[in-house]
Amino acid sequence: MANRHEELGLSNDDVLKMYETMLMARRVDERMWLLNRAGKIPFVISCQGQEATQVGAAYALDNTKDYIAPYYRDLGVVLHFGMTPQDLMLSAFAKAEDPNSGGRQMPGHFGQKKNRILTGSSPVTTQLPHAVGVALAGKMTGEDFITFTTLGEGSSNQGDFHEGLNFAGVHKLPVVTVVENNKYAISVPLDRQVAAKQVSDRAAGYGMPGETVDGNDPLEVYRSVKAAADRARRGEGPSLIEAVSSRMTAHSSDDDHRAYRSADELEAQKSSDPVLTFAAYLTEAGVLDDDLAKEINDRVMKTVNEATDYAENAPYADPESALDYVYAEEGGDE
Repeated sequence: MANRHEELGLSNDDVLKMYETMLMARRVDERMWLLNRAGKIPFVISCQGQEATQVGAAYALDNTKDYIAPYYRDLGVVLHFGMTPQDLMLSAFAKAEDPNSGGRQMPGHFGQKKNRILTGSSPVTTQLPHAVGVALAGKMTGEDFITFTTLGEGSSNQGDFHEGLNFAGVHKLPVVTVVENNKYAISVPLDRQVAAKQVSDRAAGYGMPGETVDGNDPLEVYRSVKAAADRARRGEGPSLIEAVSSRMTAHSSDDDHRAYRSADELEAQKSSDPVLTFAAYLTEAGVLDDDLAKEINDRVMKTVNEATDYAENAPYADPESALDYVYAEEGGDE
């Protein structure tokens, strides 16, 4: 009998790459928390607990031509699309070489033109209309790509969510939206955010398919997003997917989730840690063993250490550059 990943058309090498990307996202994130607590970087907004959703979804896309509009936790997505741990650390340290903004934006505000990562902004859900607009542009010009965007379930209550999905549905645009439901909008639990049983139930109002999947299972997320991406490429329009997982950390380094989450809840969610459960699946499937797991972790940690050292020692932007790209320069383009 074939393993689950083989039934989905994924090779052993594919799922090992998925696992390594998930592990890289986790190790980068863990390092950022240590740096923050040491007073070396100012802010962290974490991906821990959501790596399976991010990497499973990203691997269902074409990272050589599709456009993505990620939200602030999406380390796994941007790593697969070509952003490096060094890029991420340069952003965390707010250094001049930060590819997102030259050190001008908070971490998590991803943007990298060469890898088709649309620039994000602090107001939540603004990335959804951006993704829809790029999908419209591609459809109008006959270009062969789809767009992909993510957001938290709390963000699904913003006007941008409804306006963006309604427009995408009316015009049958090639855009896939994934709601990463980690059950908390900062400190507000899910039952105080959304009256519907599932966020994906809202898809019917926009004339598109909706599905809720286990966000702790990268293969299940891959299956769902791949089907949605294939529909979009066939000209059948957009899809809404809700991936349910857990946020293993506080909302950010400025939050203490122990104030609103019980010790029992925090302990219980450790059993669904997607990095550990996917490693267990790969081991059971005969793809991963202890020696290979150590080799992968050693390689990941070497990369994280090198990225940290490089970014910590890289120069800050010149103070005089603070107003670059804000005002038109004399003699510049009208």
